[in-house]
Amino acid sequence: MTKEITIEDLPGVGPKTAEKLADSGFSDLMSIATASASEIAAIAEVGSGTAEKVIASARGALDMGFETGLVALEKRDLIGKINTGSEEINKLLGGGFETSSITECYGAFGSSKTQVAHQLSVNVQRPVEEGGLDGGVLYIDTEHTFRPERIQQMAEAHGMDYKDVLSRIFIGKAYNSDHQILLAEKAKDIIKENNIRLLVVDSLMSHFRSDYVGRGSLSNRQQKLNKHLHTLQKLADTYNLCVYITNQVMSKPDMLFGDPTEAVGGHVLHHASAFRIYLRKSKGSKRVAKLVDSPNLPDGEAVFNIVNDGVRD
Repeated sequence: MTKEITIEDLPGVGPKTAEKLADSGFSDLMSIATASASEIAAIAEVGSGTAEKVIASARGALDMGFETGLVALEKRDLIGKINTGSEEINKLLGGGFETSSITECYGAFGSSKTQVAHQLSVNVQRPVEEGGLDGGVLYIDTEHTFRPERIQQMAEAHGMDYKDVLSRIFIGKAYNSDHQILLAEKAKDIIKENNIRLLVVDSLMSHFRSDYVGRGSLSNRQQKLNKHLHTLQKLADTYNLCVYITNQVMSKPDMLFGDPTEAVGGHVLHHASAFRIYLRKSKGSKRVAKLVDSPNLPDGEAVFNIVNDGVRD
């Protein structure tokens, strides 16, 4: 019987080095295989050459080469879907918000981006047969918009114990873009220990817009944003969780026809999001969700309501 390869079996990694890696969240071969040499070198206190060998060995043990489309199709069976509370939105998204992907909702103030975040935070904790994933939530709050009393309303509407629901939501308040990036990078331990299946960033661009002002800082901002998005996608892939990000918008006054609203973040953000949804207000409690981009679904719109119980048709 072949012995399963562990981190300590990798060349250049002894018990002490393995402990340092584990303390920093690198506790399995996949986390090491997808890390950069500079990360491993800094954490394990080894040279860059040794770090590259460690990563190469981890990749070799995991067989990270090519695979057939049939294998990729079989892996899609592992993708989970989170019910939104609205059957119209579920249809639009092919069953709900899916795991292993980044879904971006952008819209003006009051378009219910945060309401959707709260609803997903409740629904993901429901059993699979009820449209959930029986998992916890990691919530990075950049605009101080998380409201536990709103979670209570939504949970009680489903007959759930709101205290149990709130105890499975882990909130990190980010005070600037660097803090926001750090919270995402340090998320590994909480994700593994608490069966996190949903990671919310509400909102993604708020701090990046305030920390990097003017065209001179745009390049630096986009580089940091790109790295942050790669961290989020890596978490989604490694732990098969849904990453939901909300995004702000800006007005394009030079646009003569159509909606002059455009999401901020540029092409870096637009390419990173697998699903992009534009939310806008309609009459009264009605909202409109427009699927703008998806790798496998057609564009379309869904009308939904925001009521005391949460997101509904």
